[in-house]
Amino acid sequence: MAATPHSDLTGQVVVVTGAGSGIGRATAHAFADAGAYVLGVGRRKDALVETAADRPRITPHPADLLTADTPQEVVDAAVERWGHLDVLVNNAGATRMMPLAETTAAGITALFELNVTAPSLLARAALPHLRRRRGTIVNVSSTYGHRPLPGAAHYAASKAALEQLTRTWARELAADGIRVNAVAPGPTESEALAAAGLPASAVDQVKREETGRIPLGRRGEPQEIAAWILRLADPTATWLTGQVLAVDGGLGLV
Repeated sequence: MAATPHSDLTGQVVVVTGAGSGIGRATAHAFADAGAYVLGVGRRKDALVETAADRPRITPHPADLLTADTPQEVVDAAVERWGHLDVLVNNAGATRMMPLAETTAAGITALFELNVTAPSLLARAALPHLRRRRGTIVNVSSTYGHRPLPGAAHYAASKAALEQLTRTWARELAADGIRVNAVAPGPTESEALAAAGLPASAVDQVKREETGRIPLGRRGEPQEIAAWILRLADPTATWLTGQVLAVDGGLGLV
């Protein structure tokens, strides 16, 4: 299921984190297909090269967002290559099952470093360039940023924090003409569950249970989320800011 660009973003420069797979890869493709230049950021070089295959507008940029100098280095790489920066898509994140009885300080810290601290520092590094271009930030949250997720409360809390950052940055940066919005995907086909450490049998069970709760009767595809990220970043969406858009097959209605 391919996303059809509804926008002409020719000449726009976009940074997409977590571009090696899933929603990040689909988002990089959507922006490139709409005419933008994309810096695809992620930790796995091979995966980024696959993302960029047959799309010369995507430049792979391997980087660890948890390293202190990375946020500035990523922004500098985009600006040095294309001269400016219009859009930051904070997609990189981690899912972790961590019931309260098994909660550790290290586990909490790891989740919040990637899901909250890293996008914050990347946005700070991008801010001077976004001000010059009256650009936009799109954060990728989760349906569990505003719904309980038993057994993974700290993951849900980190996404709730990202949603509040979205609303607050939107107020803070409105005078600069910078729009800040978020997409909150429902259960979407990706590597996230396996990356969270769940065995294959547990992943299959979670997928079946999630599908059973979704009114539209299926999990989402990364391209469906990417299409809405593209629309939120569209420079013609001039009066939309501070919104968290649930793209979840109706799960929020249940």
